[in-house]
Amino acid sequence: MIVEKFPDRIIEVGQKQYLYYGGTAYLGLPTNAAFQDLVIQNILKWGTTYGSSRTANIQLDAYSAGENFMASHIGSESTVTVSSGMLAGKLVIEKLKKQTDCFYHLNEIHSAIQTKESLSVFVNEKLNNRLLDSKPEKITILTDGIPSFQTKPIDLSFINDISNHKEITLVIDESHSLGIVNNNGSGIYATVQFPIKRKILVSSLGKAFGLTGGVIASDSDFITEIKELETFTSAAGMNPAFVQTLSDASEIYKIQHQKLLDNLNYIDSILIQNENIKFDKSYPLIYLLSKELVDALKNENIIIASFKYTKEAEPLNRIVITANHLKEDLDKLVGVLNEFNSQF
Repeated sequence: MIVEKFPDRIIEVGQKQYLYYGGTAYLGLPTNAAFQDLVIQNILKWGTTYGSSRTANIQLDAYSAGENFMASHIGSESTVTVSSGMLAGKLVIEKLKKQTDCFYHLNEIHSAIQTKESLSVFVNEKLNNRLLDSKPEKITILTDGIPSFQTKPIDLSFINDISNHKEITLVIDESHSLGIVNNNGSGIYATVQFPIKRKILVSSLGKAFGLTGGVIASDSDFITEIKELETFTSAAGMNPAFVQTLSDASEIYKIQHQKLLDNLNYIDSILIQNENIKFDKSYPLIYLLSKELVDALKNENIIIASFKYTKEAEPLNRIVITANHLKEDLDKLVGVLNEFNSQF
């Protein structure tokens, strides 16, 4: 479907209006008037882009403002912004390849943090034997904060069972958890308390935070190392107007996050759940396990997100709730879900 206007809670296709439950604008910021005003004012101050290296002799304090806010929001020692979440992941992997003896991954992680050399953490539902042996190694574990088809943060308790001969670095892609889960949308990073050497967050900012760019969060030493990579120094940074907006919009993020929570709590109060759907009131995605249910929604002029991550994969069908959905939108959505579920 081709649309001619940003797909917010309602989209128009072929002069027909549909309720829209797709995309990744969880906090509803791309169409938020107050947020747009901040972006416009910062563009007037910082221009539409700044195509210079972050290590050039002229430094913009927009980066300090935005990155300090992100560090405080996430609960990390330091952060650095880059032009995309994909670049954030690739920079981290590039650096860690020089510091890691063996990579491990959980589930089907996003391509931003994939590496061909990675082994599965679990083999036949048991912890990989290599993680249990006494060979001293520097290992890196790669995971999405909330995996596809899941509605809760990844369970990392297995880390306690890894051999103490392993020096562990943990990389979490929080593109779909930062700005959403935990206090004010602070994400998962600060809650990770395991016997590890280092934890690293990578995330897109183009989802909950409504701005094109990416962020890396970790201890100050690692962020300094990232800034010394040639890939970083030879690239232009994230749009400074957008980085400044991260800091300036701190109160708007809180307001929109609360609206999102209110919507999720309301759904939880009226939705009849069964095996056809997967929903948790702390997370704004409802996964549909029935193609017939997708068709039932479309027949009621409701469009959801449906796509394939890979050519061979089954379609991923999910309902995306945002802070901008109104009570009447949610009533119609849940009405269709409940009516369908009552048949089973």
